[in-house]
Amino acid sequence: MVNLLIFKERLKTFYGKYDVYLIALWKFILSYVTFFMLNRSIGSMAMLKNPFVGLLLALLCSLMPYGVIVSVAAIFMLLHLSSISMELALVTGILLILVGILYYGQQPGDSILLLLTPLLFAFKIPYAIPLIGGLALGLSSVIPIASGVCIYYILLYVKENMGVLTNGAQTELLQKYSQAIDSVLTNPHMLLMAAAFALAFLFVNVLRRMSINYAWILAIAVGTIALAAVLFLGSMQMNLRLDTLDLVLGMFVSLLLAAGYHFFVFAVDYSRIEHVQYEDDEYYYYVKAVPKIMVTEPDVRIQKISGARRQSRNIRERD
Repeated sequence: MVNLLIFKERLKTFYGKYDVYLIALWKFILSYVTFFMLNRSIGSMAMLKNPFVGLLLALLCSLMPYGVIVSVAAIFMLLHLSSISMELALVTGILLILVGILYYGQQPGDSILLLLTPLLFAFKIPYAIPLIGGLALGLSSVIPIASGVCIYYILLYVKENMGVLTNGAQTELLQKYSQAIDSVLTNPHMLLMAAAFALAFLFVNVLRRMSINYAWILAIAVGTIALAAVLFLGSMQMNLRLDTLDLVLGMFVSLLLAAGYHFFVFAVDYSRIEHVQYEDDEYYYYVKAVPKIMVTEPDVRIQKISGARRQSRNIRERD
């Protein structure tokens, strides 16, 4: 445990020293993986599928704020969708605009969730989003999380129905829009996943704010149970098929990621809790103070003994 705490302190020092470069590197990796996954899942526009285009856009995004990165990724996705189904691209664009108007005008900092949620779905560990998000963010962040779930299922629908969407010239315009709206708004898997994520996020966010011992650990445990319960019970009620193995493995890895976030951000010692009471002219204050777990890196000094000094010491020992 002490070694982990020392590693944590070293990591914090390293990040504080090179944070500008590390943030730029993180943005580059996030952007490039996003463009790569979009090309792989729904890539239909030849110009955008060129790997140098994604690399150049990722380099530019590494210098941009998250809101700009999300906007570039949204345009990138809509261009691919427009070459497959203009109707679906229009419906998806309206959804993104509504999310931007309703949420990102007030809190643009959480726009990264629109990228991370579909990406973690692709890596089969999306359950880390409501767990870690509930620990780190405010209640309103449930909106971009649910929107990220919708984006993933839109991309999945396009990938699974590419042939139908590209060969639908005989379909009437009204029917095309009806199909596009149904694919976005009435997908039962999407609705179940969005509801499970929202409920788990709310449980975690509310519990971790409580003034109780081990609040964050309790929040992670309850959030995981709520997530699993909603998915299993909802799938049985709606007659949906879930891949149990992927679900269990994904939740286990997500639980480990949430525990790791808890260790690096909120490592406290509940055995040394202090209760403080004080007052001012208008209020009495009752404060519960929980100290952080802090360690200092041991100061190891290695003293080199020269050959002459070692020989002199050996002579003295023989005498």
